[in-house]
Amino acid sequence: MGHDNVPMYDRILVPTDGTSETKRVVDHAGELAETHDAEMHAVYVVNTSTFAGLPMETSWEDVSEVLREEGEGALDAVVAAADPYDVAVETSIVEGPPSKEIVRYAEHEACDLVVMGTHGRDGLDRLLMGSVAERVVRGCSVPVLTVNVGDEESQPAADAAGEARGRS
Repeated sequence: MGHDNVPMYDRILVPTDGTSETKRVVDHAGELAETHDAEMHAVYVVNTSTFAGLPMETSWEDVSEVLREEGEGALDAVVAAADPYDVAVETSIVEGPPSKEIVRYAEHEACDLVVMGTHGRDGLDRLLMGSVAERVVRGCSVPVLTVNVGDEESQPAADAAGEARGRS
């Protein structure tokens, strides 16, 4: 193998937010990981800033626990989606601002590639997941592969709404 310029991947990071589109992202990461004999690292970020606006009597411990359970579920879904591929999957839950924590994990854990979903569409979805993916792409020294996980069923409705807005 004299392909010195071909990137080799040993650790592929898959951040998950628990959405149903995770499977498409894991399919991409799984194929790559299997081809390169790489490990997959799945990470779920408990977004601490979400709870800035909660009433005082809500304890961060309670909220954190609920979010960690959500995270466990999200990571289980990644492990299940990776099952058809012959890859080892490591899972982690971290806390903090999602894009910062994803970048930090990728760099600290010596990951070679980040594979994450993005909604290649306008609208709320893009604002939510798109902004995280965008900040990771801008801030990460590790290459980022973004997988467009725009949901097929909802596309015509979203397009129609966009056209309607454009005409009004």
